[in-house]
Amino acid sequence: MMSLIAQQQAELISEDSVLAALAINFPLVILAAYALLFIGALISILGSALSGGMKLVWVIVAFMAPFLGSLLWFVIGRADARRRVVLR
Repeated sequence: MMSLIAQQQAELISEDSVLAALAINFPLVILAAYALLFIGALISILGSALSGGMKLVWVIVAFMAPFLGSLLWFVIGRADARRRVVLR
C-alpha cells in the first residue's frame, strides 16, 4: 500500500515538473514562432516579383505592425504578388 502511494506521488511530481517546464518555455516558443513569422515574411517580401516601391511598402507595413503586417502579407500580399506576375 505504501509503495502505491509513493508511486502516485512520484507520478504527480513528474507531471508537475513537465507542466512547470511547459509553463516556463511557453513564452519562448511563442517568441520563436513570432520571430519566424516576421523573418519569413521579410524574406518572402524581398524575394517576390513586386516592384521596388511595393516591396518597400510591404516591408514598412511589416516593421510598423510586425505580427499583423506579416499575417497580412501571407494572406493578401503574396496572393496579390502572384496575381500580378500572372497578369504580366
